[in-house]
Amino acid sequence: MVNPHAALPDPDPAEREISARVEARVREAIASAGGAISFDHYMAIALYEPGLGYYAGGRRKFGAAGDFVTAPELSSLFGACVAVQLARWLPAFSPCIWEFGAGSGALAAQVLSELDALGHDTVEYRIIELSAELRARQQATLAASHPRALERVQWLAALPDRIDGIVLANELLDALPVELFSMENGELCERVVELAPGSAHESLRGSRQLAGMDGAPSASGLRLGTRAPDAAFARRVRARLARAGWPDAPPLGSYHGEIGEQASAWVASVAERLGAGVMLLIDYGFPAAEFYHPARASGTLNCHYRHRSHADPLWRPGLCDITAHVDFSAVHDAATAAGLTCLGYGAQSAFLLGCGLAELFSKRASAADPAARIRAAHALQLLVSEAEMGELFKVIALGSDPACEPLLLDGRDRRAALLA
Repeated sequence: MVNPHAALPDPDPAEREISARVEARVREAIASAGGAISFDHYMAIALYEPGLGYYAGGRRKFGAAGDFVTAPELSSLFGACVAVQLARWLPAFSPCIWEFGAGSGALAAQVLSELDALGHDTVEYRIIELSAELRARQQATLAASHPRALERVQWLAALPDRIDGIVLANELLDALPVELFSMENGELCERVVELAPGSAHESLRGSRQLAGMDGAPSASGLRLGTRAPDAAFARRVRARLARAGWPDAPPLGSYHGEIGEQASAWVASVAERLGAGVMLLIDYGFPAAEFYHPARASGTLNCHYRHRSHADPLWRPGLCDITAHVDFSAVHDAATAAGLTCLGYGAQSAFLLGCGLAELFSKRASAADPAARIRAAHALQLLVSEAEMGELFKVIALGSDPACEPLLLDGRDRRAALLA
């Protein structure tokens, strides 16, 4: 049997110890639940368990020394383009930006630097961050790259009761826990996390093993199984599939997918708190009809460890980023149900070009040496190429005022796809 983890680097002893502690917490949750936990429960532990989870621990996550690279780490022009868009909205609202999921702090530094250059040097910047380790990293990034802005940046550990201004989130929604489902020849099941046969304290009541890789035990001694869905879970899945235009009689064969209820709940919660302002969300994903297309039968769940992608979310819990693509139709629906209006939706390439990426690059490249220009051009190619981030990543703007300035999309607004 081929080892699906053979290409992954070996964790060091300290990492293995962290993962063992996260796994112990998962096992406790499984025992408390009677033998299996929902996947979103598992994902919440693996990513956000205080002091241990992937985003709550001290491991480096972003950049070349971490597990993945986000757009702001690729090029400072990404943040400059975001700032161009924000500058069009700032005069209409409270001059305050609220960033969620600020990562390394690179985007905050880039946005503040470009806003200063555009004459918006009194804008307040608030970062909502639960992780003390990430707060420290963000502070270090800002201190190193834009120290003058530090006095205008405030860190918060919880959602405020009211938000006025601009909400910014880049690659946040994809990291929120998702539920998993499968359909086998039309039969709906919930995919759950349980102990593999032979694991200590094994208890598999009420679930059954999935065929293929799903049913194989991970290195952690955990595995994915299935159980009959309760009525609420079945309603959530069928509502998403109906929104995507699925027929009443599902296609035969196997189909796996995700339900991002926590992403929708986050959007709704922030939208309900937004007094006067705009939400700008950037992430990888699709409209519902594309997200749940019958041909996308394996779902979108993916994991990242030291710049390798793999498909086993149970491998070394706590050490890997676990993500799922975003259903932007669900994002749109949650925001509009809370009273917001869609101001635009489109591909990242259209957004960056609409914000003047080519002009910004030409201006900065003229002052750079040839080697730096080549590196910068390569980074921009990754950001806008249809084969890289340009098409997979989408941008959506949702505002409290329908008359607000639309999203800059270089004439390629696709918001109609969200309503299909």
